Amino acid sequence: MRTFLWGALPYIAVALLVSGLVWRYRYDRFGWTTRSSESYESKILTIASPVFHYGILFVLVGHLMGLLVPKSWTDSLGVTEHAYHLLSLFAGTAAGALTLLGIAALIYRRRTNRAVFRATTRNDKLMYVVLAAAIAFGMIAKLAHSSISSGYNYRDTIAVWVRSLFYLQPKTELMADAPTLYQIHAVIGLVLFALIPFTRLVHMFSAPIQYVFRPYIVYRARDPRNVGVRAERRGWEKVGPR
Repeated sequence: MRTFLWGALPYIAVALLVSGLVWRYRYDRFGWTTRSSESYESKILTIASPVFHYGILFVLVGHLMGLLVPKSWTDSLGVTEHAYHLLSLFAGTAAGALTLLGIAALIYRRRTNRAVFRATTRNDKLMYVVLAAAIAFGMIAKLAHSSISSGYNYRDTIAVWVRSLFYLQPKTELMADAPTLYQIHAVIGLVLFALIPFTRLVHMFSAPIQYVFRPYIVYRARDPRNVGVRAERRGWEKVGPR
């Protein structure tokens, strides 16, 4: 089980992510969208969507820093372990709470608005459950194994395991010895990765790169002196010299 969870499951999740993205792009290119429901309801969405997106962005940045940046790098910059712990505790908890608040508002919107609820698919419901569970268990694991003075040092265990995956030499023993809540959080996170291509979360891989290379759009102002000069005529107009 240890070999499967921490040695095979990560690669399975990545394989499903990559193959799913390729399949989705080839056979469902026009479905590569968030399927916006703004036309049904916009008041709650205007608040909930930015809250969720900023929260999940901070969560993602925090995970990338915590898992991919070695402890020796922060030590060389003069960042003490206690200072890093406090930053991870307070900033990570705030980002997680912001994300859960956004998810809760989005779910409330879908449950209370009939038109939005009808536009909700089974994939959407599964995505919300898995995403909320991943964030919630991450916060629970952090708070359960932390205090102001100290906390579980995942940079010496979980982070090392994550980086070992890139070398195709997963150190499964490090995750096997990690606290159970962190293990649950990791498994749910891997499941979320595998689900991304088959949900609306696929839009995170879209970027309007072509906008950088497209020509400028020229906007011409309408001459106000010509407004109302000629009355509109119904039917066909003559073509040619007058």
